[in-house]
Amino acid sequence: MPKSQQEGPPWQDLVLCGDALQWLGQMPAELVDTIVTSPPYYRQRDYGHAQQLGGESTPQQYVDRLVEILGECARVLKSTGTCWLVLGDKYIHGDLQGLPWRVALALQEHGWILRSDIVWQKPNAMPSAVKNRPTTDHEYIFLLTRAKKYYYDVDAIREPHVTFSESSRMRGGRKHFFQRGSTPETGKNAGDSNLHDARWDQAFHPLGRNKRTVWSVPLSKSRDSHFAVFPRQLVEIMIRAGSPPQGLVLDPFLGSGTTALVARQLDRHYLGIDCVEDYCQLARDRIAKEREAQFSTGSS
Repeated sequence: MPKSQQEGPPWQDLVLCGDALQWLGQMPAELVDTIVTSPPYYRQRDYGHAQQLGGESTPQQYVDRLVEILGECARVLKSTGTCWLVLGDKYIHGDLQGLPWRVALALQEHGWILRSDIVWQKPNAMPSAVKNRPTTDHEYIFLLTRAKKYYYDVDAIREPHVTFSESSRMRGGRKHFFQRGSTPETGKNAGDSNLHDARWDQAFHPLGRNKRTVWSVPLSKSRDSHFAVFPRQLVEIMIRAGSPPQGLVLDPFLGSGTTALVARQLDRHYLGIDCVEDYCQLARDRIAKEREAQFSTGSS
């Protein structure tokens, strides 16, 4: 049975080393506010561990195992919680396997609600030598929930308006556009307050418009030994939207610990699991280093 190497309140601010299913099975139900994770991709890298996800013989075995792990994640997720799942695809003999969508559709069959598919576009994606297809520069992020009503802080991740300039706001449009809750006076949409409210939100909300589903976030440059480091900017968006301050963020494939680091930075608690001891220690070291830096800054 895996053991934690960090003391503290139960199931809070821990890096747990071992098999994700075993650790998740020990956790109480309805524990975490949000899950933010990027599981190892199929046949992408060998992390040198017999229990690692991604080394399965077939793509379907990979899908089945990931669905099993996320099924246990659903149990420990609050009924109002969200799961943000980041997945890349895989070519086998030149044939794209469509693994992100195979996983997403399988999760739907197992009771998850697929709320959004988001494209993570990488402006600094690795160059590719292929000459018979476009170079891949994106991955998918799936927003999944257990229930139709769930926690989602739309205001925390709004983005700047681009539809209208300040000058066009002042010059153009009818007066009702500046008042939320009012409705168009005439035409086919007369009295449609829902439509008008969406247009107001799109163009004039003081915090910006609702975030779109293509996120351009560059890859992180890592000086550590982990191959695939989450960009902090990407993790921040998901944690801000998916959890309240002091909420609990779970990453069952923690890797080098970026999810935990960002959770701490945003005044959330974290739980991280990884089956590779070297990465667990790397995550603990990074967390300890940032904690020391924060303490030094606060005491100076």
